[in-house]
Amino acid sequence: MTKLAVAVAFLTLNFYTYHFLATDAVYPDRIEFSQFPLELGPWSCGEREIVEAGIVRKLDVTDYLLCSYRRLEPLEFVSVYVGYHESQVRRKGGASSTAIHPPRHCLPGSGWDIIAAEVAPIQVGQPDAEPIRVNRLTIARGETRALVYYWYQSRGRVIAEDWKKIVYQFWDRATQHRTDGSLVRFTIPVVRGNLERADAAFLDLARRMAPLLPDYLPD
Repeated sequence: MTKLAVAVAFLTLNFYTYHFLATDAVYPDRIEFSQFPLELGPWSCGEREIVEAGIVRKLDVTDYLLCSYRRLEPLEFVSVYVGYHESQVRRKGGASSTAIHPPRHCLPGSGWDIIAAEVAPIQVGQPDAEPIRVNRLTIARGETRALVYYWYQSRGRVIAEDWKKIVYQFWDRATQHRTDGSLVRFTIPVVRGNLERADAAFLDLARRMAPLLPDYLPD
């Protein structure tokens, strides 16, 4: 019975590999981030920041938005990074790859300590819409504190957990021939330890930005 189960699993895996994965990938139409608005209500970004070519290659990102948005009254700054990957499959060998680097793993390498982490529900759509679940990190470097909110936005889903991102990537590759996905990250300075003020700044900007993202991160 065990040998039969192993044989069936092996045949199923082969069927999956050759029937589903040996198909040309689908790359959906989208608007490039060069068209993303730099004015969002009271928030404005002076100019898009450019990432060094070597870092772009390391991130394996297809298109990105990197902007520091500022609001004058009250004065707030929020750094926004949205990276779109048209494929999360390695170009050589065809093996699956988690091309999107989780901030939770990258921040310590940049000198930041994560002092608190949680998955938080937030409301960024219509009042009657379901909240989305996102990651909320409190980070520190010396005396400096900041909040980081991030999530994965992939093929119409907002995902907080790394493992769910991988599962959906595997499933959508089989059923839709798509592995595109994205990382959405907001970084907000914490002034005088006032986390509530940083949270409020994030929510105000995120509620203006989130409805626009599907044009750039296709469902």
